[in-house]
Order: sequence, then structure tokens, then C-alpha cells
Amino acid sequence: MSSTEDEQLADLKDWWARNGKPLVTGGLLALVIVFGWQAFHKYQSNQSQGASVLYQQLLETTLTPDGKPDAARVADLAGKLNSEFGGTAYAQYGSLFVAKVAVDSGKLDDAVTELKAIVAKPANPALGEIARQRLAQVLGGQNKPEEGLKLLEGDADKSFLATREELKGDLLVQLGRTDEANAAYQKAKAALSDEAAVGGLQIKLDDLAKGDA
Repeated sequence: MSSTEDEQLADLKDWWARNGKPLVTGGLLALVIVFGWQAFHKYQSNQSQGASVLYQQLLETTLTPDGKPDAARVADLAGKLNSEFGGTAYAQYGSLFVAKVAVDSGKLDDAVTELKAIVAKPANPALGEIARQRLAQVLGGQNKPEEGLKLLEGDADKSFLATREELKGDLLVQLGRTDEANAAYQKAKAALSDEAAVGGLQIKLDDLAKGDA
């Protein structure tokens, strides 16, 4: 320890000897708060790093010769994310990945379970909206479009409005409610920026106009 540090330590000890007792409920509490806050942020940083590593491993499961994720590996890594970092954004992104693999495998019930858990208690609003829209889409795939539509009631953040309205249109087409579907598709189109590619959305509108939907 340097002489300067020795002097600072001595000064601190002297200050504490003179002021410690009357400041136990003030200064000491402040020190506890400061050091506790620092420790908490260090813990959060370590937690985030650990979750990030697991999530990166989860993403790397797609790097197979055929480009398809290893379903067993996905389930294992997502399980670790949920058990060690449950409720965090990383864990819920992992659940979205699990749901996608389940859909690709035709296991729609498993996908619904994963997505409902996120919708019930999302780590942030964006994750909640993404999970809500994917769940509505999966319910449509289970021939439950009415349930899907109920999920899409209410207002949506502007950045998610176009995809939500397009999805509403898809579910309404499934129910044979073509006029309402057309209105939803028009709202979706209006929500897109001028630079955005309308693409498939315009095709859906054209099909409705021709009565091909």
C-alpha cells in the first residue's frame, strides 16, 4: 500500500472514530446503499453475460449442415436460460426460438405453451407484442382464428401496427369476413412507410378484390 493510501486509510479511521456513532443511521446506511448498488450492478452484469453466452449457443444450434436447429439442443439450452435467468429478455427470446422450432416441427401445442408464458408476463413491451402476434398466428394454424383475433384487440405500438393489422386480415380471411379483412389490410398498408416494401400485402389485397382469397 502506498503512503498516500496509508494516509487516506488513517484519515478514514480517524473520521470514523469521531463521527461514526452519531452517523450510524445516516452515513453507514449511505455506505451500505452505495456498495450494495455497486454489487447489484456487478451481479446484473455477470448475469447478463451468462445469459448472453447461453443465448448465443442457442442461436448457434442453427449452424448445422442442413441449416435446421437441433431440437434437443434447443430445448436443453432454453431450459437452462429459463431456470437460471427466468423472466429476463434473454430467456424469453429463447422461448420464442423454442416456439419457432416447435412450429417448424408441427408441434403447435408446444409453441402455444411457450408463447402464452411470454404474453402473460413479458420482459418488455416489444417482446410481449412479438409473442402476442406469433401466438395469434399459431392459433390460426390450429384453426382457432377467433382466439387469435381476441389477442389482437386494443391498441398496438406504431412500430408493430402494420404486422398486427396484416395478421388480423389473415385471420379474418380465414373466417370468411372479407370486408373486414380488406379494411385490416388497408390499415396495415397505411401504417407502412412509403419506402417499405408492400409486396405480399398488396397481393393479399389484390386477391380479395378478385375474390380469390
